Amino acid sequence: MEVKLWNDKREREMYENFAELYAIIKATEKLEKAYVRDIISSSEYETECQKLIAHFKTLAFTLKDTVPSIERFADTYKMDCPAAINRLITSGVPATVEHRAAAAASATTSAAIVAECVQNFITTMDSLKLNMVAVDQVHPLLSDLSASLNKLGILPPDFEGKMKMKEWISRLSKMGAADELTEQQARQLHFDLESSYNSFMAALPSAGT
Repeated sequence: MEVKLWNDKREREMYENFAELYAIIKATEKLEKAYVRDIISSSEYETECQKLIAHFKTLAFTLKDTVPSIERFADTYKMDCPAAINRLITSGVPATVEHRAAAAASATTSAAIVAECVQNFITTMDSLKLNMVAVDQVHPLLSDLSASLNKLGILPPDFEGKMKMKEWISRLSKMGAADELTEQQARQLHFDLESSYNSFMAALPSAGT
């Protein structure tokens, strides 16, 4: 005896869509695992993943009233496809695209911090040349420089510029706000800044920037 899963054309179409959704989720899970295990190339993975995501989005829109929650759909049919759910719903783009975006964002952020460091070095050195040697004038500039250097992950913790700025900030913290650097102290600070700046610029190419 034949058992029908549907009563009319509309129900039949709904179950067919369910089957297609099930297949897309399962295929995406297998694709994600294959990519992680290096079974397929990045280009093959990206092409197939984009197709699956496009099909999924179209189908999910069609089924939005019948299947309001894809996660619940997966739970109902005991699919156990966490990688597919992450890729199709949470991310919405292939892993390769995510990686490229993260790398670009990281490069952009690093470039902005490098520019900030250079600006702070130049501003501090120019201020000393203009005889701005009071503690309340020098301390904020050194603090800004130190903060920008610490934000740049490509510099090691014991980088010359970081250490010297830390020493100078500590020294200035023990002085009064209205106190001024002596001519000898100002010359030494300018020398340390120049030396640190040169070391900073030399460190950039080796760090891949």
